[in-house]
Amino acid sequence: MHDDHRLVEARLERALQQRLRPALYGETVPLDIEVWHAPGEPVPVSEALAADFKPAALGDKWGPPWGTSWFRLTAQVPQEWDGRRVEAVIDLGFGGGPGFSAEGLAYTPDGDPIKGLNPDNIYLPISGLTAGGVSESEHAKAKGGTRFQVYLEAAANPTVIQEGFRPTNLGDKSTAGTDPMYEIRRAEIAVFHVDVWHLLRDVEVLSQLMEELPEDLPRRAEILRALERSLDALDYDDIPGSAGLAREQLAPVLSKPAYASAHQISAVGHAHIDSAWLWPLRETVRKVARTVSNVTTLAADNPDFRFAFSQAQQHAWMKEHHPKVWDRLKQAVEAGQIIPIGGMWVESDTNMPGGEALARQFVHGKRFFLDEYGIETEVVWLPDSFGYTAAMPQLVKLSGHKWFLTQKISWNQTNKFPHHTFWWEGIDGTRVFTHFPPADTYNGQLTGKELARAQRNYQDQGGGTWSLLPFGHGDGGGGPTREMLGRAERLADLESSPKVTIEHPADFFARAHDEYTKAPVWVGELYLELHRATYTSQAKTKQGNRRSEHLLREAELWSAAATVAGKLDYPYADLDRIWKAVLLNQFHDILPGSSIHWVHREAEETYARLAVELEAIIERAQAALAGAGDATVVFNAAPHDRNGVPALGAAVKSGSHAPAVTVERDGGSVVLGNGLVRVRIDERGLLSSVLEIESGREAIAPGAVGNLLQLHVDTPNVWDAWDVDPFYRNKVKDLTDVDSIEVVAESAEEVAVAVTRSFGSSTIVQTITLRAGECQVNIDNEIDWHEKEKFLKAAFPLDVRAAQSASETQFGHLFRPTHTNTSWEDAKFEICAHRWIHVGEPGYGHAVVNNSTYGHDVTRDVREDGGTTTTVRLSLLRAPRVPDPVTDQGLHRLSYALVPGAGIPEAVEEGYRINLPARTVTGAEGVAPLVEIDNPAVVVEAVKLADDQSGDVVVRLYEAHGNRATARLSTSFGLASVQETDLLERTLADREITDGGVSVALRPFQVLTLRLKRA
Repeated sequence: MHDDHRLVEARLERALQQRLRPALYGETVPLDIEVWHAPGEPVPVSEALAADFKPAALGDKWGPPWGTSWFRLTAQVPQEWDGRRVEAVIDLGFGGGPGFSAEGLAYTPDGDPIKGLNPDNIYLPISGLTAGGVSESEHAKAKGGTRFQVYLEAAANPTVIQEGFRPTNLGDKSTAGTDPMYEIRRAEIAVFHVDVWHLLRDVEVLSQLMEELPEDLPRRAEILRALERSLDALDYDDIPGSAGLAREQLAPVLSKPAYASAHQISAVGHAHIDSAWLWPLRETVRKVARTVSNVTTLAADNPDFRFAFSQAQQHAWMKEHHPKVWDRLKQAVEAGQIIPIGGMWVESDTNMPGGEALARQFVHGKRFFLDEYGIETEVVWLPDSFGYTAAMPQLVKLSGHKWFLTQKISWNQTNKFPHHTFWWEGIDGTRVFTHFPPADTYNGQLTGKELARAQRNYQDQGGGTWSLLPFGHGDGGGGPTREMLGRAERLADLESSPKVTIEHPADFFARAHDEYTKAPVWVGELYLELHRATYTSQAKTKQGNRRSEHLLREAELWSAAATVAGKLDYPYADLDRIWKAVLLNQFHDILPGSSIHWVHREAEETYARLAVELEAIIERAQAALAGAGDATVVFNAAPHDRNGVPALGAAVKSGSHAPAVTVERDGGSVVLGNGLVRVRIDERGLLSSVLEIESGREAIAPGAVGNLLQLHVDTPNVWDAWDVDPFYRNKVKDLTDVDSIEVVAESAEEVAVAVTRSFGSSTIVQTITLRAGECQVNIDNEIDWHEKEKFLKAAFPLDVRAAQSASETQFGHLFRPTHTNTSWEDAKFEICAHRWIHVGEPGYGHAVVNNSTYGHDVTRDVREDGGTTTTVRLSLLRAPRVPDPVTDQGLHRLSYALVPGAGIPEAVEEGYRINLPARTVTGAEGVAPLVEIDNPAVVVEAVKLADDQSGDVVVRLYEAHGNRATARLSTSFGLASVQETDLLERTLADREITDGGVSVALRPFQVLTLRLKRA
């Protein structure tokens, strides 16, 4: 036989595009179109139904960016269409992909949601018909001659990410313009040809499978000839009438079963919906409503369909804003078809949320699913977050979850992750069974290419035989389609393809766990070798998050103390609401700084509003605790004593016994001292010396200067807000020119020196402060930032030979090598740290602490004198232009400090100190801490009252130094009982009370939650 396969394949492609797909619909009747353009923001459906609609026509323009137009579409169904499947077909001017352009949600004239419309889902059912899967044996019937009417809420969402990542002003309504972007292209009712639909699915599945098979495999030729015979059987003048004959030619190759050893895929319906990204939060609410309407419609027609729906916040939005969608959602959950999953309030970033905030993601998410559905989620579902903290496994287990899923690590730039199914071990030793879908997508379409990739790419061949594939349109939502379900049906057991089973994700995990008994172990963080700039972009969003977390800590602590003292009622509802607002803004495109301007503007407004509320809660509680009087009462919310004030308590201010701070002028330099550290600020305003007096050691490396601001050109290849590429280091400008150096405060308690610099279009005022009794140099920065595509860092070249750096993460810290021996270390050229980062030699080191910075880098170099310089740099500000062209422009205030001679314990303590400054209140008396710990290695992270409003005190603590620790917890109130609980405050074990307290023994970085019932 002559080789003509290229000819047949080209014939098939043209037949699909020009014959088969256009033949899906037959006779048509135009819809009468009327429109009402909603002014301002979206309106409830009730308001739209009562609006004054005006006539419109095909080709009419609609939709200024972020606008909403309501269409009323009406037609008469011809009587001669009796017994035939009829659908409305509507194209609003769709472009891009689902969720990235115009979208719509259709409603009945009674205001009931029907289903969403997007570029890959343009049909609506006619009354009496359904829009779900297509049955071959029984078609729903439309009553001839009836009137069909539908209302369509059309959202004019612009495509913000332009080709080539060009900056655009479309990311905020105030700058996006008012010209209509879309035009009505199609609006009709049409006869739907069921046999053509099924033929399309047959041909799709076989042709996609064929394209993935080797050319010398007999199965490929068998499929090719079957497709050729199918085309021969088609009558192009009557495709609907001949589709059945064409399908008969394909039936034999579709009926051949898969190989016994074929890879097996658990397919899970999914719609990854970013809670905000290239659209604002209010638009996400509508995206969820459209997607859930689609999914519940599919579920009604496909009993075996399963859809995983994460993010409790998105469920809560339906309950609050779309009660009819919520009713349908609850029914599908009860039927087991929609599966609440993930157990988190949102699919958050996991690098930057603090320990307590990450715990609360699980608390609020899991509790919502328990309260609303009675469902205990088992799978943590984070397909798209930008790397995963090594603290996560312990929190997964403590929240009552068993399994963990992500896909994002497949985006690594440098190193291919070696496993798809494995045990992930966290910093405390907890392990969680984890899976990466080897299809390398969380928006699967169930195509032949995806399935072949999953089978070929699966790293654990010979150990496991199953992988998971989430399928459905995502990012902007949409979810699975009837076409995907049609492919799944044909791929269930097909020769040369992996077997496909639609099922619950927990079923997949249980089976994978049972079959892969010796799965490998990965220890430590799951570092994403991409999107490293998300530790820095949108500094005000990050600062708002950090400040909110610490204000919440204080609000809970002092409110609990005031309630236990009988002086105030605990603000349960307010704290619950505020926590949820903070958790929402930890979503993995908000906190990382990768959303449009609208999103970050709203985030900053939210943080400012929450700060006012939290400050009021704190002030109210502290005033009640301190009582009426004229004394100065100092409150210390940090977990360590400070200047005579107990941890978690308050004391009347007393005089300081620390040596006074001195200031000298030595030529062009200013020299500060306080008996603990001696600091020289040279004529350029740089730290030329930081001498730690007790050891006599100099912190700054010979010939170097500290607090050196460095400006880099920052033009990543793609993903501007997300990425910093390693070549940014090739161009750097040291900012050493100085406008002025001035001593701005001088007293026995502190001396402050202000250094002003100008560069580019920006200015920065750095106030360098040395305080009595503190072995650290504090730097407060006020930066008026107006650069574009630049990266600002602050460098501290330190005279230590550090083999590794230690970075604070949630409930502990993480060690990373400072060398680049392998590509794995080299790829970590930008790292995340929370309140502190530490470098040192055995027995001696330094810490750099901060109040709002996450991005850092640590490098090392050997000097000519043989010594090693280890340089710690803080990433202060960036200026990417996509998707927000004004990222970080404006005024910023942030602080950091160098702590010379610090070990890990000092780094922990000073990290808390800079984020939880002492507060002073005029009152009468100090406040005994509710709880006290006698070992500084055991840190109290939260003190609050129990969520069930029982009045029990809940304390969350952890081992912070990386060693085993024993401690005794005592209380200022009588104890009736103590229980160890999970994160949701459910009892795990009873604890013994001895002498009015409780003893604890913790492994390194162990998190422990105790519930204290008051006597």
